[in-house]
Amino acid sequence: MNDIVTALARAAILAALDQPEDFDLEHALQTYPALKENGAAFVTINKKPGEQLRGCIGSLHATRPLYQDIISNAQAAALHDPRFRPLALEELSQITLEVSILSEPEPVAYDDVEDLKRKIVPFQDGIVLKHHGRQATYLPQVWEQLPHFDDFFSSLCLKADLDRACLSEHPEISRYTVKKYKENG
Repeated sequence: MNDIVTALARAAILAALDQPEDFDLEHALQTYPALKENGAAFVTINKKPGEQLRGCIGSLHATRPLYQDIISNAQAAALHDPRFRPLALEELSQITLEVSILSEPEPVAYDDVEDLKRKIVPFQDGIVLKHHGRQATYLPQVWEQLPHFDDFFSSLCLKADLDRACLSEHPEISRYTVKKYKENG
């Protein structure tokens, strides 16, 4: 399914930029009926050289068919990620796409930070942190840049616009796993 989901994401970006694309959606849906089932996906755009983040938008919960979620999030990552300017045509040859299909997030019951450390599996668990009406998530891939528990969670707290030590306030934590599909490039 790797080639299909990444090709669908690229075709969605091309369409959003008014560029020709030849993705056969009907054939993809017939060949991979799972694309018609509700699913949640994140689309990450990285730019060469160095695989620098260029956009990442996604859904935490499966509320629409997976193929629609991929299309919508690919276009949003390219054009509407508030951290970046919209993707320009001349950047198309410099990007690689990654599609992460998420499991449903599950709440993690924990007593304190040490207990949470025992329950979280680095490099496998994606994390959703909620506290004081704010929320942020990191895909499991973020562990590659922040491999230490304390650094990972401090950064996630900051991403949620909370104090870097927000874990001491016992925020709500959920975890999920992903199936990661990456373009060859």
